Amino acid sequence: MPFHQEQDIRYFAFENLAIPNAIFTRRGGVSPAPWQSLNVGGAVGDDLANVRENRLRSFAALRRDPASIHDVWLIHGTSVVHADAPRDLTEPPLKADILTTNNPAVTLFMRYADCVPIILHDPVKQAICIAHAGWLGTVRGVVSVAVEAMQNRYGSAPRDLRAAIGPSIGPDHYEIGPDVAGEIHKALGPRAHEVLNWRGEKHHLDLWAANHIQLEQAGVFQIEVAGVCTACHTDDWFSHRAEKGQTGRFGALVALA
Repeated sequence: MPFHQEQDIRYFAFENLAIPNAIFTRRGGVSPAPWQSLNVGGAVGDDLANVRENRLRSFAALRRDPASIHDVWLIHGTSVVHADAPRDLTEPPLKADILTTNNPAVTLFMRYADCVPIILHDPVKQAICIAHAGWLGTVRGVVSVAVEAMQNRYGSAPRDLRAAIGPSIGPDHYEIGPDVAGEIHKALGPRAHEVLNWRGEKHHLDLWAANHIQLEQAGVFQIEVAGVCTACHTDDWFSHRAEKGQTGRFGALVALA
């Protein structure tokens, strides 16, 4: 089963990734409402002592050393950080939306609240990547840049990569305006119709399908999609859209065995 329980921590793990991985639900933490309870976002108003405790609990659930963390400040772009070692926590994190490593002593960690967690694993070259794809990152081709980064840094062949598209806002809830729809048309061209759906007088965007298409265009075909909508299940997930911005961030973790 994709959902697992460790003490009070409930998380989603991809079955096609034979490495430690977790997309943590909001359950099992110490934060009060509106960040209840496993909030790992330090810039949403929650007490930082709560955030630290929640991160420690997340790492403990997968038996990873908290000192192995490497994270970044997300900016909805396509910048890449290659994490050769754990991050120096005395320094501010770098700004990026793509993290890679081939060091088993490093745990990659990102935060989400509707945007798409995307994990890549190269079992041949023993390297991993995690990316953050909202609509803006998607139209900028964040997954294509991530695949290219794996190729350039570790010699990964796209055909060897296993990809996973995590819980995020689903097409039923992701209403967008004509400006965003126009950007999707520019990014996906003739395949835009596969990810844009009319509901009443509004477009809805399927971020899962959009990133799946871009992965295939980059030569990646081993793809698992969680198909879990964060806005549908706010008992399990933080959702910026469904909770009108008054919410926390859930964590995603991946490491080499």
